[in-house]
Amino acid sequence: MTNRFRTASGGRIDRAAPLSFRFDGQTYSGFAGDTLASALIANGVHLVGRSFKYHRPRGFLSAGSDEPNALVNVARDAARAAPNLRATQVELYEGLKAQSQNRWPSLSFDAGAINDLAAPFLPSGFYYKTFMWPAGAWKRFYEPKIRAMAGLGVAPDLPDPDRYTQNHAHCDVLVVGAGPAGLAAALAAAESGAKVILCDEQAELGGSLLSETTATIEGQKATDWLAATLANLKARDNVTLMPRTTAFGYFPHNHIALAERVTEHLAAPGPDLPRERLWEVRAKEVVIAAGALERPLVFPDNDRPGVLLADSARTYANRYGTKVGERAVIFTACDAGYRTALDLKAAGVSIAAIADLRAEVSGELPSRALTAGIDVRPSTVLVGTKGRLRVASAQLAKVTKGTVGPAETIACDTVLMSGGFTPSVHLFSQSRGKLVWDGAAGAYLPGTSVERERSAGACRGVNGLQRVLEDGYAQGEAAALAARTYTSPARGATPVPAAPSRSIPASAEDLGTSGFIGATPHGRNLAFTKAFVDWQNDVTSKDLKLATREGMRSIEHVKRYTTTGMATDQGKTSNMNALGIVSEALDTPVPKIGLTTFRPPFTPTTFGLFAGAARGDVFDPLRKTAIHDWAAEHGAAFEDVGNWKRAHYFPRAGEDMHAAVARECKAVRASVGMFDASTLGKIEIVGPDAAEFMNRMYTNAWAKLEPGRLRYGVMLREDGFVMDDGVVGRMAADRFHVTTTTGGAPRVLAHMEDYLQTEWPDLDVWLTSTTEQWSVIAVQGPKAREVIAPLIEGIDLSKEAFPHMSVREGTILGVPTRLFSVSFTGELGFEINVPSTYGRAVWEAVYAAGERFGITPYGTETMHVLRAEKGYIIVGQETDGTATPDDVNLGWAVGKAKKDFVGKRSLIRESMSAPDRRQLVGLKTTDPKVVLEEGAQIVADPSAPVPVPMLGFVTSSYHSAVLGRSIALAMVKGGRARIGTKLMVPMPTHAIEVEVVEPVFYDPKGERLNG
Repeated sequence: MTNRFRTASGGRIDRAAPLSFRFDGQTYSGFAGDTLASALIANGVHLVGRSFKYHRPRGFLSAGSDEPNALVNVARDAARAAPNLRATQVELYEGLKAQSQNRWPSLSFDAGAINDLAAPFLPSGFYYKTFMWPAGAWKRFYEPKIRAMAGLGVAPDLPDPDRYTQNHAHCDVLVVGAGPAGLAAALAAAESGAKVILCDEQAELGGSLLSETTATIEGQKATDWLAATLANLKARDNVTLMPRTTAFGYFPHNHIALAERVTEHLAAPGPDLPRERLWEVRAKEVVIAAGALERPLVFPDNDRPGVLLADSARTYANRYGTKVGERAVIFTACDAGYRTALDLKAAGVSIAAIADLRAEVSGELPSRALTAGIDVRPSTVLVGTKGRLRVASAQLAKVTKGTVGPAETIACDTVLMSGGFTPSVHLFSQSRGKLVWDGAAGAYLPGTSVERERSAGACRGVNGLQRVLEDGYAQGEAAALAARTYTSPARGATPVPAAPSRSIPASAEDLGTSGFIGATPHGRNLAFTKAFVDWQNDVTSKDLKLATREGMRSIEHVKRYTTTGMATDQGKTSNMNALGIVSEALDTPVPKIGLTTFRPPFTPTTFGLFAGAARGDVFDPLRKTAIHDWAAEHGAAFEDVGNWKRAHYFPRAGEDMHAAVARECKAVRASVGMFDASTLGKIEIVGPDAAEFMNRMYTNAWAKLEPGRLRYGVMLREDGFVMDDGVVGRMAADRFHVTTTTGGAPRVLAHMEDYLQTEWPDLDVWLTSTTEQWSVIAVQGPKAREVIAPLIEGIDLSKEAFPHMSVREGTILGVPTRLFSVSFTGELGFEINVPSTYGRAVWEAVYAAGERFGITPYGTETMHVLRAEKGYIIVGQETDGTATPDDVNLGWAVGKAKKDFVGKRSLIRESMSAPDRRQLVGLKTTDPKVVLEEGAQIVADPSAPVPVPMLGFVTSSYHSAVLGRSIALAMVKGGRARIGTKLMVPMPTHAIEVEVVEPVFYDPKGERLNG
């Protein structure tokens, strides 16, 4: 078959550029400008898939992104295979290879079609009532079988070799949709001087104008006006035109996500081009000109290949030069069916009959159809179709006083249907705008807006080419004005500006506003008919009626019970008919039933677009400090902490981790050790209100902290539980150097920014992440001061001038430094902050200076042991999201006299100070050699009846080489009151006896902090 259904002339395809492609292994030909769908139809192919549930033969239903049936797999190679692409949106290119889905062993003979015979046993919601028995069969039999059958396409199992980019853009006016309303809106905004972005999902801009053959605009053919308008817009520096770009998500604050298909239409994409681009657009104003979608009619056997939407058949003929068949029957509830009939007849398609659901048929288009000799039948319904893999006939019946008469069979190879048009309100709904039911239009229309947007044209119920153009122009003008003044108009209904300053005379067929929602009458036995509402999920009208009999009253419940509207098309063709059927079944007006929620994405969007460059090593970036390579060269074993690689311990020959850690701990306590603390989060807080900001964010008081001093800070969530901690240095009256936990740095900065931007925008403060700016070298131990003293310049290191919890600025070996006198080990300690560029050089100099003292580099495991000996907590280890400051012995860090801080009100709840709350304590095992398991539960009596009451759990547990025994920290109910008592830690083979002790095991008076 070679383009047997191609018109002799016409269309926007390039007949001088033939293309060869393959579908299911068969070679076909098409032309540049074709979609895979139009090329297949031109070759007489309508069978393109099988339905999800019943595996019924399916063909094309539409010509656009609302297509529910023609989902195919397009593969360039094994790695570049994309399942579930809509053939109506796949642009044809030389060598394209496509394959149908959801069938075995072949498309024409699918073994899964046996499900159609079993349909009486597979009603909607059957899965809620079956698979209950025999016991255990769900896991062993039902679930594996159902999962094997689930899904439509097959995802590739090789890594995607293509590149995806992510871009940001700003504009005054974003226009979504490049049909007549969108073009007029973009033109008006551009002429007003606004910076405009115009995007459309199709390969060509123009929307419905691309299918016009007789319409005129401003005295020109519509296609000529289109070309001139696009040339005008393209020539303007303030306009960006974006074809092949879908606005798939409308997010708060006019943040719109666009998916641009860059190379999908190219036979040989260049390696320098990404496959797709994600555009995140911030627009001052948005004009939604998404048009309207034609509704199908719900009648028996309406899913047979060859049954299409009437306006889509017109698009195939006028835009692609393709005939959907040779002899057509048209079933319509509006004048759109007549327009299609006239255009198809002009293209060479025989129109066997037009069955009009309406009793009274009048107007220009029906009159022209009668004049053309077309058989027009008012009050007539289509009650069924025949044909195995393609429609071969249709049965028409007269409706008299609500009764369906006998059927007449009419031979045909295509059935076209039109139930009217539904405004495309998806993006408006995503913007959280409120939809209102318009009874006259029989559709939901945009109502109250939430974002700075306005709808234009058919998507807000405006009909008629001239009215659509002028409405688009008016909305574009208003959007440009609003963007220029940037004052939000009152949001009652969507703002409708006055008549535009420019009239746009246009002439086109008037389709009126007629339409129908619901299921058409057919007089057949419901038990043996399938009238499909949702083609992709195989939902029929009787499924919806069953849902109402089962007690479903809200359309949201009906949707979930039947899965109508839950397919990849999100109910674009099914939602309104489902509402009509449920409304009739419940005898309840449509607005009372509700409306399903439209969620992003508008059409399916690739994972690659969202991932962008974040895959492979870049997905979870490996972060290394400036000192990492030195540690690796000196034999360090590493562990992952957050995104960072950190030295875990430094084993010497013959040492395991425990031996290395024991040696490192002893070295720090006896002389001096050094530790890479560069991974600690660091945030610079600067501004006149910096102290006030700190006062509000942390539990401590900060206003009176003098410059040059440090303070340990505790940060809470709103619920009063510990979120993070760290040492904070006041560098100046208006500047703080804040440290956070390694894993908490991004979370803390986001927490701060959230409050600064949304709760306290009046504060004059700037927040800057400086984690990578500073390398931090912790020098800890009795000899720490002697090690660094020869290297430091401009800072008096004496105890009196530089006491514990102080910070000074100076230089070390000529390198600028912020030197902290602080300890996380309980020994004399200093943290040397230097620019990361100099991190390794300064580390090596400190190491060299300490060699005469036996300086020992140590890792995170030793750091954990040393801090546990002192009872210092680690957020995320001693805390679990339910610990208050007092629970972990940090009550002293809460400013009782402070007026407010984040979490303060939560702390005053009675439950937050209950005596039986879990509190931080120390544990000593009766046998000092036994090291408890972290996470182990703690009980009073392990022999108590099940369930044994749990008192708490072990948070940290180590062997202390310095103390010569095991130590542990734990959270225990009423822990402080239990100090001196014995508890038990049950294990699989036996219970371990422990004594509850103070959590500070080493130097409880803190005498070693000053050396």
